[in-house]
Amino acid sequence: MADPAQRPLLFLDVDGTLLPYDGAQLPSTLEQWGQWQHPSNPQLAKVIPGHGPRLLALSCDLMWATAWMHDANAVIAPLLGLPELPVAGLPDAPEEDATGVLHWKTRALVEIAAGRTFLWVDDEISDLDRAWVAARHEGQALLHRVDSTTGLTDTDLRVLGHWLKGVSAES
Repeated sequence: MADPAQRPLLFLDVDGTLLPYDGAQLPSTLEQWGQWQHPSNPQLAKVIPGHGPRLLALSCDLMWATAWMHDANAVIAPLLGLPELPVAGLPDAPEEDATGVLHWKTRALVEIAAGRTFLWVDDEISDLDRAWVAARHEGQALLHRVDSTTGLTDTDLRVLGHWLKGVSAES
């Protein structure tokens, strides 16, 4: 059981969340993904630097939950003005997207949270993930799906902040 005095965790995805796809041709090979996760990727111009301070202002602890793993600290964090963040230990991402199955991150994030209140912000969250977490996670959780074409928006950030205020008011 988690310590209720701990701040909530915010598991943060990169692709489609902080780095909107907006019509980009997504990589299909491991080599192409390596180029995608490189500072020379022109898509990185779509990262909104103002999101960094707003994420830091939320009353939670930020943690990367992305296939970028530690590359998120090297490439994405500086664009947002974020400090180095912890990285969630995730299983390898599947080669292909599968519909109608639990997301490949879901089990790992619930295990990492270990009963602690958490938010998960991603562009691939489904109702199946929400139901699975609700049935198996002891603490409160918000699984917030972001539109991958636009990425994280002001509205999304307001939803996260409002939910966190509600959680802290209940404590």
